[in-house]
Amino acid sequence: MTLEDDSLEYHREDPPGKIEIRTTKSTSTQRDLSLAYSPGVAGPCRAIDEDPEAAYEYTAKANLVGVVSDGSAVLGLGDIGPQASKPVMEGKGVLFKRFADIDVFDIEVDHTDPDDFVDCVAGMESTFGGVNLEDIAAPKCFVIEERLSEAMDIPVFHDDQHGTAIITGAALLNAIEISGKDLEDLQVTFAGAGAAAIATARFYLSLGVRRENITMVDIDGILTDERAASGDLNEYNREFTSDVPEGGLDDAMVGADMLVGLSAGGIVDEEMVQSMADDPIIFAMANPEPEIDYETAKSARDDTVIMATGRSDYPNQVNNVLGFPFLFRGALDVRATEINEAMKVAAAEALADLAKRDVPDAVRKAYGDQPLQFGPEYIIPKPLDTRVLFEVAPAVAEAAMGSGAARDEVDTEPYVERLEARLGKSREMMRIVLNKAKSDPKRLALAEGANEKIIRAAHQLEEEGIADPVLIGNRTTIERKVEGLGLAFDPEVVDPAGGDYEAYVDRLYELRQRKGLTRREAAETIRDGDYFASVMVERGDADAMLTGLTHHYPSALRPPLRVIGTEDGVEHAAGVYMLTFQNQVVFVADATVNQDPDAETLAEVTRHAAGVARQFDVEPRAALLSYSDFGSVDNPGTRKPRRAAARLREDPAVDFPVDGEMQADTAVVEDLLQDDYEFAELEEPANVLVLPNLEAGNIVYKLLQRLGGADAVGPMLAGMDEPVHVLQRDDEVKDIVNLGAAAVLDAQRRDQA
Repeated sequence: MTLEDDSLEYHREDPPGKIEIRTTKSTSTQRDLSLAYSPGVAGPCRAIDEDPEAAYEYTAKANLVGVVSDGSAVLGLGDIGPQASKPVMEGKGVLFKRFADIDVFDIEVDHTDPDDFVDCVAGMESTFGGVNLEDIAAPKCFVIEERLSEAMDIPVFHDDQHGTAIITGAALLNAIEISGKDLEDLQVTFAGAGAAAIATARFYLSLGVRRENITMVDIDGILTDERAASGDLNEYNREFTSDVPEGGLDDAMVGADMLVGLSAGGIVDEEMVQSMADDPIIFAMANPEPEIDYETAKSARDDTVIMATGRSDYPNQVNNVLGFPFLFRGALDVRATEINEAMKVAAAEALADLAKRDVPDAVRKAYGDQPLQFGPEYIIPKPLDTRVLFEVAPAVAEAAMGSGAARDEVDTEPYVERLEARLGKSREMMRIVLNKAKSDPKRLALAEGANEKIIRAAHQLEEEGIADPVLIGNRTTIERKVEGLGLAFDPEVVDPAGGDYEAYVDRLYELRQRKGLTRREAAETIRDGDYFASVMVERGDADAMLTGLTHHYPSALRPPLRVIGTEDGVEHAAGVYMLTFQNQVVFVADATVNQDPDAETLAEVTRHAAGVARQFDVEPRAALLSYSDFGSVDNPGTRKPRRAAARLREDPAVDFPVDGEMQADTAVVEDLLQDDYEFAELEEPANVLVLPNLEAGNIVYKLLQRLGGADAVGPMLAGMDEPVHVLQRDDEVKDIVNLGAAAVLDAQRRDQA
């Protein structure tokens, strides 16, 4: 099947199209329906009648954008009319929702006259919080946007113009930094003189490019003053005429520092690239075939060619999805009256800055493990980088407030937390942990300090003020890797083999001499990063430690158990995972440590898991799980969690509700718990789930993670005498950072005890 066949099947599959409407409030009872519609809906209607601004409080307007088109300039298809453009507009809605959690109605308007189009869209202002114009032919797109912006008191944005301008603007800011060029001196040639080209040229002026240094070329040649005088140009591309002789694109590119291609594929050859200035910047954005293909442009020169295209199979893809969802997110959240130039510049600068930062592993994997690192091959972030939301939307909101376009104000830090919550409970929960960690960072020993992921995580931990990382490993290797990763990072490195650590040897020998360890063996063992970090924490030279990324969990756990051990009065440590769903969080134990716990051990594990929940500001409600409900099956296996639950209920020190044994659905389904087992100690569904053995715990957390769509944080090792946490071998940098933050919280808790 061809791509078109696949696309037809994709769109035809039931239900047809790509979007649907879902309710956001309960509609399960008659009372719900009477609130949603008649007669209850009269209340908000009256409130809005008295105060129109109340529509933002009582309706979806504050998060609703209209994607509006007449289908007169659909990318790659031309003037196909409004109805044929509907799949594109639905797709735009998908991108708004996917990347910024913005709801969309797509509106296809059957008006060819700009006056009629403007009247139609302006009449819908009561419906929307903003309007995104799409695929409208030039020059009427300029007229429509200008008039709607004047007529409407909500943001109006023509993405085909300004989206490309903003994304290429971000790329330009980084390209000149890499090439050592200066915006004011930059000689820029535009191939194309349509809406995108004119808007991009205008935007470059806002960034600092000088008008006299821009040369624009259309299909008939350079836009000259002579052509403007002859009436050959419209009022919009007359803005970018030049007082030069007539000529073609090849003439305009001679000596140019930069080519911005927004025209047609294959119109630029190697000789034209060779005629450009040193270290040229080429943005060839015609789709699907760029003005010159990536390989040809790069091979045409011996110096550095910084190249961007509109294609995803080449580096530096200029993709408008990096802009419009986040521009509207920031604009909607401060109820902006417009998207002005200051907001667009702020978006471009935020994107440019993000490209200079270390790229998350999840993004690298999504793009085939490409080596994404700031430089000529990476000057703009990737669309699947979720950090774009947290960087661009706040920057836009701040610019709206600073420029007077905002009707509401937001504080940046709480606002970022709200944005995190839009991406799911996991982000919201981890934001709580990260903020707590930042309030009092602790010294964190990283036993596998020469590992690339550990180094990147350490950089992030330090940069964000979460912890003071100490990398344990070979100093030369670590310093070489830091340099190779291009990190602005001067980490603290402790090399067990490169210094005098006799005190560490003495302490290890003292702790293990009656466990068969000789002094000579202690001197050799201390070179192992796990043992060194364990002694470091045990002596108080570090507050917490992480290990386990490069070896199996039992092997990683053994050194800290031997050196640090469990807390006083604690017989068994436990591994606890936090699993977050869209609107729910549960803690699962034990998934990593105790293979076949008895009733006393299960009770201890439950206490540990409840303590971890409280570190995340979650009040624990614990259920000890089995395949029976409160004695419905009686055998040694079901008696074990039953006895553990009884012991916990009898313990006056246990200040949280706990019950069991019970089946998993009984523990988490409120109707089952209340209707069938009203005697249960749990009045609400459990959020701490204690499994009967290690096998069950491991299976459950992995099934919930893989099939249930839960995000997992952990395993957090509870019950140790000092903060020790063991990573999983496939953990990504974000997992290391999250567990590092949890370790800092663990250390803070001990300081406060």
